[in-house]
Amino acid sequence: MVATTLLRRTPGTLTSALRLHRVTATAATPFARFLSTPVTNHACEDREPGFLGSVETFFDRAAKISGVSEKNLAAIRAVDSVLSVKFPVEIDEKTHVIIEGYRAQHSRHRLPCKGGIRFSDEVDLQEVEALASLMTYKCAVVDVPFGGAKGGVKLDPKKFTPAQLERITRRYTMELCQKNFIGPGIDVPAPDVGTGPREMSWIMDTYRQFNPQDVNAAGCVTGKPISQGGVRGRNEATGLGVYYGVREFLQFKEVQKMTGLSGEIAGKSVIVQGFGNVGYWAAKFFHNNGAKIIGIGEHDVSAYDPNGLDIEALFKHRTEKGSFRGFGNAEIIEDPIKVIERECDILIPAALERQIGLKNVKNIKAKIIGEAANGPITPDAHDYLVSQGKVVIPDLLLNAGGVTVSYFEWLKNLSHVRFGRMSRKWEEAGKSKLLTLVEENAGRQLTPQERRAVIHGAEEHELVYSGLEDTMIGACEETRTTAALKKTDFRTAAIVNAIHKISTVTTQSGQMFL
Repeated sequence: MVATTLLRRTPGTLTSALRLHRVTATAATPFARFLSTPVTNHACEDREPGFLGSVETFFDRAAKISGVSEKNLAAIRAVDSVLSVKFPVEIDEKTHVIIEGYRAQHSRHRLPCKGGIRFSDEVDLQEVEALASLMTYKCAVVDVPFGGAKGGVKLDPKKFTPAQLERITRRYTMELCQKNFIGPGIDVPAPDVGTGPREMSWIMDTYRQFNPQDVNAAGCVTGKPISQGGVRGRNEATGLGVYYGVREFLQFKEVQKMTGLSGEIAGKSVIVQGFGNVGYWAAKFFHNNGAKIIGIGEHDVSAYDPNGLDIEALFKHRTEKGSFRGFGNAEIIEDPIKVIERECDILIPAALERQIGLKNVKNIKAKIIGEAANGPITPDAHDYLVSQGKVVIPDLLLNAGGVTVSYFEWLKNLSHVRFGRMSRKWEEAGKSKLLTLVEENAGRQLTPQERRAVIHGAEEHELVYSGLEDTMIGACEETRTTAALKKTDFRTAAIVNAIHKISTVTTQSGQMFL
């Protein structure tokens, strides 16, 4: 018997209350974990599992063919720790609101734990646990030495002023500090839905106030502004990783055979669902490399143009007008999720979980579906897509660019030096001497512009891009190899790889009580 805090939610509502019960984990867990909010149910049948149920279903499928012992699998599957807090925040002199917050640490096989913090009125315990689980597997797939974690604060950030959001963020961080759920070597949050560099800066400053002696305090959180110890390239990292991943899969012969597509990004038609940070940058990188972005979905409406959308113009229009409505000659789709059902070569769901389920999966016409969001496809929908010969590039691989570059930022904070600062000029001097020898032997002098281009030493963002590209290439090839070896789909193969890596760490470290 264990004491477990459960989130009890009335079906179909957002009303919740925390109650403490003494129950067995096996009896309580199914009730708490298979809850979903209405916003993620429109594509799914009632019988389909919730977000955490989907993650566990995919894990169980991979576990069966992993060859790892049941003892290790049980330890890997379980969520280690969950923090649930409620605290009052003053909105004005007469008004206080009670804020709910969560932080889940799925696995501490490697430390620190790593995972974003989201601000959304759809946050619940199930979602946080599911995302924490995904983070563990995601880190393992791309060889980032972190355990998985996730956090969430139940609020709509659009309904609060910046000053109010700062108070909420700082109070939530104080709770994390007091419960030992944050620290450079313990648990390192990052941005997620509804949060960004501003909130990460507030988190770091609050942690610093509680830990003034910690010289590595900047490493307690990633996704910070550059001025606060952030790394150049972090803002676009997840979207860039999505681009790199799809590019790599397009070059695999088996993918070309399944889809009938050539191995080049140029000329491919792409639809992106979601135009936040990940969706915007993914669309931008695809567009810059020759793809045609024919559809963009948002929370209210979608924009569609078979001749291609101007990404920068669309972004500017939405920023100024608050919506895609009225943008050029684009067709405005009032039911925004319908854009993912249009004909295209590549579909990038970059919004929320459970966007493709049994209600709409048969309408998906894309040849490649790249999961830029976490959990956008349910298990039954995934099975149908695979049975139809479509290629699904899984979330734990494709959107790992964010945590990869967060790892780079964390390393920068611990080393207290910008990447390239110690080596850039030395590299340029060496290249310059070599180029001078080449010019003397060739009998031709390069122009100043040509010379600068050749001897240019890598700057921080270029090193970050290079490290991310190398990481994604390696992870995609590992996934491909395992899929062929196990004769399975790419999602199952990626999770098998994650299970093997995590099991190896826990077994070889001789961790107690495993």
